[in-house]
Amino acid sequence: MNPLIIILIIVAGIVLWVVFTYNRLVTLKNRAKEAWADIDVQLKRRYDLIPNLVETVKGYAAHEKSVLENVTTARAKAISAGQSGDPQKIAEAENFLTGTLKTLFAVAENYPDLKASQNFLELQRELRDTEDKIQAARRFYNTNVRDLNIKIESFPANIIANLFRFTKMNFFEIEEAAAREPVSVKF
Repeated sequence: MNPLIIILIIVAGIVLWVVFTYNRLVTLKNRAKEAWADIDVQLKRRYDLIPNLVETVKGYAAHEKSVLENVTTARAKAISAGQSGDPQKIAEAENFLTGTLKTLFAVAENYPDLKASQNFLELQRELRDTEDKIQAARRFYNTNVRDLNIKIESFPANIIANLFRFTKMNFFEIEEAAAREPVSVKF
């Protein structure tokens, strides 16, 4: 066989491998971005539910103003952190928001009429459902980030990743052990 043909076959094989590896990296990166968008959607849903929950509690717990203000402040910080796109900053803000929501539900324990309110119960159910969806979206995101990071670090794909400047993405991690638990909405 002609050595030129052998060289062309080897070069074609390398080019195909580069194209395949590049396309795989793009796919993994876009899946991770899509997963991040899923987290954003669920966090937005959570942020939309919180003002309704706070308003419902306000009618029953007028003297618990500081708790309500803390929840509102935490929500604003979480929304602001969400605009940064940095998973670490968002996780920290979400930890703080989760803590304030736990305080809000603890306050609600002191108001039997509130616990029996249909609006409050529905908001609790919606928030619990949203918390479950956020947890699932975080797992989905972290799985996609893991796959992307493994591909970026693995030889020989790391050559293509470095050549085309693919960078590792950050996991969505929660620092505090207590914040790792979903918001409890049991009465």
